[in-house]
Amino acid sequence: MKRTKKSGIKHTLSRIAQLLLITVVGVYFADWGLLRLKMLHHAGYGTISVEIYLATPLKGEKEEYDYMGEYPEPCSHSLFPHGAAPCWWLAKHNTRWE
Repeated sequence: MKRTKKSGIKHTLSRIAQLLLITVVGVYFADWGLLRLKMLHHAGYGTISVEIYLATPLKGEKEEYDYMGEYPEPCSHSLFPHGAAPCWWLAKHNTRWE
């Protein structure tokens, strides 16, 4: 049976999508395993100081912003979030609005 050019492209794209999905799932579980290994040595989680601001609506569609202080936020030393935000991401996004 001879494949047409269109079905060959479909097959190739389908194969690329499958390999990409397998790779992402594999990296996620490898990251999870490394975090569990770090947890055995009490190094799996940490804290990052996060600034918290409160947005209060006022009359005339205005808002007032109040600084609520800095609080320690738990984070995981991993590539993906596993129960807490990754420390690398939280260090770059250390401001939270409520």
